[in-house]
Order: sequence, then C-alpha cells, then structure tokens
Amino acid sequence: MRYFLLFGIALVAVLPLGCREKPVATTEAIELGPNDWPWWRGPNRDGVADPKQQPPTTWSETKNVIWKMPIPGRGHGSATIVGEQVFLTAAEEDRQVQSVLCFERTTGKELWRTAVHTGGFPAKGNAKASYASATVACDGKRVFVNFANDGQVQATALDRTDGKILWQTKVADYVLHQGYGPSPAVYQGLVIVSADHKGGGKFAGLDRATGKVVWSINRPKLPNYASPIILNVDGKDQLILIGCKLVTSLDPLTGKKYWETAGSTEECVTSTVTDGKHVFSTGGYPDNHVAAIVADGSGKVAWTNTTRVYVPSLLVHGKHLYGIQDAGFATCWNSATGKEVWSARLGKAGFTSSPVLVGNRIFVTNEAGKTFIFKANSEKFELEEENQLGDEVFSTLTICGSRVYTRVAKVGADKKRQEWLYCLGTK
Repeated sequence: MRYFLLFGIALVAVLPLGCREKPVATTEAIELGPNDWPWWRGPNRDGVADPKQQPPTTWSETKNVIWKMPIPGRGHGSATIVGEQVFLTAAEEDRQVQSVLCFERTTGKELWRTAVHTGGFPAKGNAKASYASATVACDGKRVFVNFANDGQVQATALDRTDGKILWQTKVADYVLHQGYGPSPAVYQGLVIVSADHKGGGKFAGLDRATGKVVWSINRPKLPNYASPIILNVDGKDQLILIGCKLVTSLDPLTGKKYWETAGSTEECVTSTVTDGKHVFSTGGYPDNHVAAIVADGSGKVAWTNTTRVYVPSLLVHGKHLYGIQDAGFATCWNSATGKEVWSARLGKAGFTSSPVLVGNRIFVTNEAGKTFIFKANSEKFELEEENQLGDEVFSTLTICGSRVYTRVAKVGADKKRQEWLYCLGTK
C-alpha cells in the first residue's frame, strides 16, 4: 500500500528580499510508502521511526545480517529507503568521483550507480569529513543529492528507476572550511538546499521537477553545516536553519522570513527538532551550547546550557529532550525547563552519528562501530544492548520496515579501509 501527498497550493507572488525569480513549483504528488525512510532523519525529519516495527536489537558480523554490500571510497551519508530501493552517496578520493548508488532492498543487489561529479574535489577540510556526507532525498520519482564540487554547491536530481541525471542546478559558490554535509529537504513542490560558507552562502528552494530556482536568500559570510529542516511548530510549517549565530525561520514555500533571532553559535551541524513550542539549537564552535528557542517569533530563548552536542542531532520524546554528546555521554533534559534529568557514559569512543528513536528505544552508534540501545526513560538511564560491527562509523542508522541499515568501515591489517552497507534484521 502506498500513499500520496497531493499539493495544489498556489505559491504567493510576493517575493522575500533576495529572491531571484517569481515562485513557480510543481504540484506533482510525492509518493511514499509507510515503510519508507525517504530523507535525512526519516519521514518526519526528527529521527523518530515507526514505533510499531520490530527491528533487531542484537547483531554482529554473523548474527542477524540479511545482506551486506561493499561501498566504494568514503562517505557519511545515511541510507535512504523508498519502495524496493536503497540509495546511498559515495566519494572516491583517488578517482575524484562523487556518486549515488542504488541497491535492491530485499537482496542488496546493486541496481545502478551514477557518477554525479568527476574531478573538482577541493582540498580536504576536517580530517573526519568526507566528500559524500549528505543523505539523499527521494520524492518517489526522483532522487536528490547535494555535493560540493569545483568551488560550488550543486543540487542534482536523478531518475529513481535508472539513475539518469535529470537536472543539475548550481546553488552557490562555495568556500570549503571543515567540509560540506547538508542534506536536501523535499517539501511539497520544492527541494530545499543550504550552502552556508565563509564567502557568503545561499539558501534556496528549487522546483523538484525542473531544478529551477523558485526562491533564494543570501546568508552571512560564516561557515556552517546544518541541514534545512521543516517542522510544524506554533501552528504552522516552518523551515528552520540554525547556525551563523542565528536561528532562522522561513516559509518553506516562498523563503519569506517568519522570524530570526540570536540563539545559536557560529558553526552548527545538527538538525533541529521541536516539542511543538520550542526549536532546539546545538553547536560546538566557538561556543558549546544547547538552547531552546520559543518558535513564535518573539525571539525568546527559554533556556540554554554549555553542553557540547556539536554533531549528533537531538531527539524529542514526550516532554523530554535526549542528546548524545560528541565526547560519548547520553543526556536527558526536561524540554520545557532545560533541567538535566540524567547523563550516562556510552563506551569510550566519540560520536558523530545521530540517535534514532523506535518506540521507547534509542539506537545510536559511536565512531568505533558500537551501537548502544537504551530506553527513552525520563527518570533514569537504562542500557539494553551493545552491538559491535566494523571499526568506524560516521553515518546515522536508518531504521524502517523492521530492518536496520548501517554504513560501517573496516580497516584491515594493511591499514586499507573498506566501507560496507549492512541490512540487519531477523530472518
């Protein structure tokens, strides 16, 4: 069974400051299924998976492995799942190729591979960064991907069936600092792309069908890495971007600014979440912070602390906020007051991956390949399982259809590194 999101809303003709042309976007349906994970952080863009599914809670190299496939090069993008297909980005530094790969969901068989860019790799930024850190988005017909290449950020649409490139649009020139990782966001007739950088960035909404720019706004001359996230908060859909010392809310259809306030540090990586009243900003340079901003346009910061949650995004469950600190601590706060309820150590390694919530369980993997499963318990920390797979993990788990998809790297005795995509489940 599949469901359709039908959009016949007329876009307003009043342009926000900085828009380059009159808004025109497709009214074509977005076609997704109930067991799909169509874009970064899942169907609701918040890391919350279907609570009714039954993914495995234990696995290893020999236990609960449905299939595994080798991945060329290095990448940090998560798996995107739509229908019977699995999509993933990859970057081969030796050949300077940035690609999108497609696998069969049931068997892992590679269906197609498309080189989106060849050559044009910038000088490396942060040692942990990759040239394929974005997660692709899919509207049921097309696959959308962002890459930084040849001094630009370009958005590309590929045909879902065969990987053919349908359109490619330059969003902005790009000055590499740490790296580039923002994932595209699909919303109604648009695919929305962010390209913050120290040369002066852009934030743009593109027509899903044609790649034409519907709206575009200029951004501060500061590096930033957060993905655009659409959340329903304060009674309306708001496009939220954190970073560049700002928390910014836009109308996702037009780019018109709803509100903007100080409330973040300069460089942010995480994707914001909401409890229906607040949006939560976290960052790690130059200041460590977690902050709750009232999303009604008042500019009020409800609370803030100096916890370093720089890369892993947050989760909201009930009246509580759960975060994974980069240094390896899980922490629970009261989302309304910011009061810390508990904090507990998760292993010895650091974290880049974001947590995923399934029912009342939180799944999160550290950089050494160990996945921790603990209860979303607002009273105390309850660890349930620990599972080791591979030697390095920098991407976030995808959990849908009672399967866990994880991108891991193994490092051999010869120091050669090989990435693998695993599908985990009970047979």
